[in-house]
Amino acid sequence: MSLSDRLAQRQPPASAPRVSLAPRVMGTPGLPRRHARHADPFAEVKRVVHEALLEALGPRLYDARLDQRELEVQVMQALQEVLQREDTPLTVADKSRVAQEVADEILGHGPLEPLLRDPEISEIMVNGHDQIYVERTGRIYGVPAAFTNEAHLRRTIDKIVARVGRRVDEASPMVDARLPDGSRVNAVVPPIALDGSLLTIRKFAAEPFTVDDLIAFGTMTAGVAELLRACVRARLNIVIGGGTGSGKTTSLNVLSSFIPADERIVTIEDAAELQLRQEHVLRMEARPPNLENRGEVAIRDLVRNSLRMRPDRIIVGEVRDAAALDMLQAMNTGHDGSISTVHSNSPRDTLARLETMVLMADLHLPQRAIREQMASAVNLIVHQSRLKDGSRRITHITEVQGMEGEVITLQDIFLFDFHAGVDETGQHRGVLRSTGLRPRFLDTLADRGEVVPAAAFASQGQQR
Repeated sequence: MSLSDRLAQRQPPASAPRVSLAPRVMGTPGLPRRHARHADPFAEVKRVVHEALLEALGPRLYDARLDQRELEVQVMQALQEVLQREDTPLTVADKSRVAQEVADEILGHGPLEPLLRDPEISEIMVNGHDQIYVERTGRIYGVPAAFTNEAHLRRTIDKIVARVGRRVDEASPMVDARLPDGSRVNAVVPPIALDGSLLTIRKFAAEPFTVDDLIAFGTMTAGVAELLRACVRARLNIVIGGGTGSGKTTSLNVLSSFIPADERIVTIEDAAELQLRQEHVLRMEARPPNLENRGEVAIRDLVRNSLRMRPDRIIVGEVRDAAALDMLQAMNTGHDGSISTVHSNSPRDTLARLETMVLMADLHLPQRAIREQMASAVNLIVHQSRLKDGSRRITHITEVQGMEGEVITLQDIFLFDFHAGVDETGQHRGVLRSTGLRPRFLDTLADRGEVVPAAAFASQGQQR
């Protein structure tokens, strides 16, 4: 049966309004809603073309000997042949659109592919099969892209998680995974998700951001970058704190780039996303339990195992449980120069979170012993925030100085200047400014061959 006959049988709509691909700001009139979304005018066409393509290519779609590029070429060639040999009621532009969308469905992730290709989009949020939002420059927008139905969305989620050897179903309704480019993926499916499957993708740049990029974005200043470079090279233990989406992992990547190329680096992550450029890097990833609830490998297990791998540096993508105890012990037993991230609201809260996570190890350690471990292990806290204007800024560079009684003493070295206000576009004018206090670790840096000029810590008034 010809393609045109199949279309006639299915009786697609003769005409339908074209759907604009321009994003709309969240909260404004006209934002796509489930009850007001236009049907895809090419849904039937795409379904029929998809079926014809499967018939044309058959087993070649699953030939393991074909690399991704060869498969893409064959799919696009077959698509053009299918569309050209039939008298389909489509314009040239419509044929091109249908071909691209069918190719995206077979080779990629369906309606998400154009969003994944857009370099300006940093996050994709699927709130059900017919409601998708994206983040651009720190702000959330609704887009008219949509999946055909819940089953279509579930197939896409299964395709993503299966690629990294994970699963998601009623027995395990939440999963963390990653795309081939390292983008972080989280999926939640019914019965946990009440209104349909939920998918969140935090995209990573094709080229990792460099320290020059972060300076250009205003995340840090050139002076702070030089200080952090010296701290990393002098093997200070650094914890990066901040909220969700504040840019902690990006800053961790940049700080890791300061590690000398001749050192052996072990990275430990829940879902691999770090992008280190050094050659001597050993990457490990946690593993969830299998169907029999066996075979789990937790972050804590990997931290303990890394100590037997002769690491010069241990980098933990994020500490979120009792692995904090093992991380602190590693920092205190000769594995200095370690770097990790923690979810927190402030430098002080970073230490409180670490203390809470150490207590999760259930070893009944006294509070003072835990705090002494933290005061001895952690040298520097870098705190990062996502501000109201959507920018991600380092707001605190804080030194951990030691203990005074039962309290860990902290000293802010650099603080973000919120008093500078905002400009006419709502962007913060402030930058990181020195508090004028000289950190104690400068002597340690000098002993290890890293000299930071005293002028770097002059306060604004002293600089004048």
